[in-house]
Amino acid sequence: MSADPARTQTRPRPGHRHITVLYVIDSLGTGGSERSLAELLGPMAREGIRPVIAALSRRPHGVERQVLEAGFDVRFISATTRLGRIRAVRALLASERPDIVHTTLFNSDLAGRVAAMGRRIPVVTSLVNTSYDPVRLRDPNVRATRLRLVRMVDGWTARHLTAHFHAVSKGVKDAAVRDLSIPAERITVIERGRDPRRLAVPDPVQRERARKRLGLSLDDEVVVSVGRQEFQKGQRYLIEAMAELSRLRPNAVLLIVGRRGHASEELERLCREKELGDAVRFLGFIEDVSEVLSAADVFVLPSLYEGLPGALIEAMATGLPIVAADIDATREVLEPGRNAILVPSASASHLAGAILRLLGEEETRRGFGLRSRSIFEDRFTLDGSVRDMVAMYDRVVAGTGRKVP
Repeated sequence: MSADPARTQTRPRPGHRHITVLYVIDSLGTGGSERSLAELLGPMAREGIRPVIAALSRRPHGVERQVLEAGFDVRFISATTRLGRIRAVRALLASERPDIVHTTLFNSDLAGRVAAMGRRIPVVTSLVNTSYDPVRLRDPNVRATRLRLVRMVDGWTARHLTAHFHAVSKGVKDAAVRDLSIPAERITVIERGRDPRRLAVPDPVQRERARKRLGLSLDDEVVVSVGRQEFQKGQRYLIEAMAELSRLRPNAVLLIVGRRGHASEELERLCREKELGDAVRFLGFIEDVSEVLSAADVFVLPSLYEGLPGALIEAMATGLPIVAADIDATREVLEPGRNAILVPSASASHLAGAILRLLGEEETRRGFGLRSRSIFEDRFTLDGSVRDMVAMYDRVVAGTGRKVP
């Protein structure tokens, strides 16, 4: 695989635009938003976008190291209180005088929006999830009263302190219009992209090498799911599906990639109760999942709600057939019967049946995988995301009356 695009920073093309964007983000950790930003930085710089990244915290894992090694300007906010963070971002606005403030994720949205008040600098917010989906109330770690308060604050600052919005999918846009009362005309849908040089369909040699490094044999039937261990990701239903599946396909192995979270203890307990042993393996956080995807036969996304999962895009780039929960995000990306099987959300039995079908039908897997790569090349390459993002920035800056050199 080639180097990550964040490492390939170059100078802007002569005579091109010069726009400074202050990116405010919770961290440069392990999430899809963080990965998407890291992928965009190099190509955006070549298009005349000067990025300054304000990270509200540091993380031991994620894209932080590669962004720093690429030489991008990252400012770590040491303040831990909301007021302290707002003051720190406001100081950056005074020193850097950016053309745009671009925020991602709730804490950063709040800090960036409030910090920009009165400074005549437009704020753009990336909408990356359906954060107020009713299914969240089933999460034991979510309090209904707190969620309502967060939604109220999010909605007010969005409507009154934000110039424009970037939504990663139409479903996310629709949710923002419904849940936050944001006018639809203020939201531009730009799908996430990934660099096809980093992600490719593996050849037999790469596949064998990947399996060997992971301690797998060529006879194993490998199911992969990528996502942090949280209620949202629905991994408990996939583990329950494996309990049913392993009785019928004894060589089936489930690899779960992603950092530990609130659901970790429950998932581990469930594996013990079902006596799954090595049939389910938690690999933890892996910076580049391409090798794990290269070893897979089937990719599964059992999430209960999503915005536009970067892991799903990467699985399609690797040419994998997909089994996914039938939610707005997956319906928007996948083609049922052509590259994926969609199943009812939160249903272990339906997940098991769909995985069983794909493991038993080699030609279907191959055809689905080819279509997955084709969809990726048509819709989700990095070039398309960069082009549309830069065009959005141009429109936002033009709307302020500033001239883009």
